[in-house]
Amino acid sequence: MLLVIEVGNTNTKIGVFSGPRLLVSWRLTTRREQTADEYGVFIQTLLSTRGIEQQRVTGVAISNVVPTVQQTLEAMSDAYFGVQPFSVEPGRSDTVPLAVEAPQEVGADRICDIVGGVTLYGSPLIVVNFGTATTFDCVNARGEFIGGAIAPGLVTASEALISRAARLYRVELLQPKEAIGRNTVTNIQSGVMYGWAGLVDGLIDRMRAEMGGPVKVVATGGLAGQLRGVARTIDLVNQDLTLEGLRTIWERENPQEPRRASTQG
Repeated sequence: MLLVIEVGNTNTKIGVFSGPRLLVSWRLTTRREQTADEYGVFIQTLLSTRGIEQQRVTGVAISNVVPTVQQTLEAMSDAYFGVQPFSVEPGRSDTVPLAVEAPQEVGADRICDIVGGVTLYGSPLIVVNFGTATTFDCVNARGEFIGGAIAPGLVTASEALISRAARLYRVELLQPKEAIGRNTVTNIQSGVMYGWAGLVDGLIDRMRAEMGGPVKVVATGGLAGQLRGVARTIDLVNQDLTLEGLRTIWERENPQEPRRASTQG
């Protein structure tokens, strides 16, 4: 089995694959101060709740955009699973060529998104990831990553609004029934949800025009489900797309089973 760990600025997603099948996944809060032992014991506990034996994990793959936790995750993998983890490197993709001006600036998360997207849905393709940032990743008909856009995330923007407006407060980010809000809660929900739908649709329309033809759009990330049906340009939602890309990169770049060492637990 393959343990996959996707570390984002806000959330960390952990999953377990048996071959190409994702058995289970969890979305957690990213905690930069956790030790290797804390990660190890916590992941062991998650696995045990689903009846997955620790010894069945023979590989660990990591996509990480928080450099301060990288060494901790590597130590955890070695101590608790007996393997050296494979980590996706920013700016490196043998599966989808990075046809941009500065490939070294393309983060591991975006590489996993485009690899997962092309593997599952083909190209041309636009992947929209609703995370701490809202990222748009464009892959042309030749299967090359040609760039995209980065906007603030929905939660990031709403938190910034609340922090700067004394009389506004945090609300649940749900789609209101109407665009015209009748109270403070629905005013904020309308501004964020319909506002972001407009942002997404506007950017996708421009990107599709520049790409010169019909382009499939797949959404992923923590709030992708809420935008389904709100943003008209989203064709598909796959909450596990980044993990799928991470598994694909692991299989193509590290095909041999790693040698196990003794584990502790």
